[in-house]
Amino acid sequence: MAAVPDLEALMDAAWPAAERQDGGGWVLRAASGVTQRANSVWPRSEPGTTPQGWPAALRAARLWYRTRRLPLIFQVFDDPRYDALNALLDEEGFTRQSETLILVRDAETGAPPAEPDAGVEVSAGPSEEWLRLWWSVDGRGGAVELAVARGILAGCPSLYALVRDDDGVPAAVGRLAVPPGGATGRGGLYAMATRPDARRRGHAARIMQALLREGAQRGLGGFWLLVMASNAGARELYVGAGFRETGRYLYRQERPRRHLTGC
Repeated sequence: MAAVPDLEALMDAAWPAAERQDGGGWVLRAASGVTQRANSVWPRSEPGTTPQGWPAALRAARLWYRTRRLPLIFQVFDDPRYDALNALLDEEGFTRQSETLILVRDAETGAPPAEPDAGVEVSAGPSEEWLRLWWSVDGRGGAVELAVARGILAGCPSLYALVRDDDGVPAAVGRLAVPPGGATGRGGLYAMATRPDARRRGHAARIMQALLREGAQRGLGGFWLLVMASNAGARELYVGAGFRETGRYLYRQERPRRHLTGC
């Protein structure tokens, strides 16, 4: 599989922000504050790029987010290319949070079943049941925020899987994003969510296998997924399915500035 820099553009396309601006190598993304990924700076730059213009770019990015009433957040990959940027953000007092692992696997690794799982419903769009379950597990906010999230999902061609429990109630969901540019031959697993009272019953594994099978049927040569470094249970599931770590990133968020008062 490719190194992390080759995946950054695919990851950006798989979770597109409603607003974006290319600020001299930094891509500024905003989506009304819904998810860190869609409301952060992707500091796209090539190895060896000098950081001399970064303080000015930082001021411009700060203003861009301030006009949208959003905090300034960077999605920074664990790569020597970003050492100078991390040093600058350290000087500015940016926090470090939400460390996330990037896992990849080839299509041939632990090939999914040849026959589809009849109990897993796969569709080209998220149903209301799919959305409600995913949002109840991973969402932050109400109907307005969910509408923004729906727009993010619709921004990339995807497949959506849902499995029900014995009572016919949605138990788990997942999404396979297939960014435009089929020549890359990769798909990303996103929005893997299981209802809390339905966990440890194999639902997530069925969702994953169904989406991997669908991707293989469509000729994808590989897959990636993102998982929080702190989520040991999910990491165990994915490693058991043949995924391996190829990189990681975290979010660097500007601390709120305290203003002096007159008293």
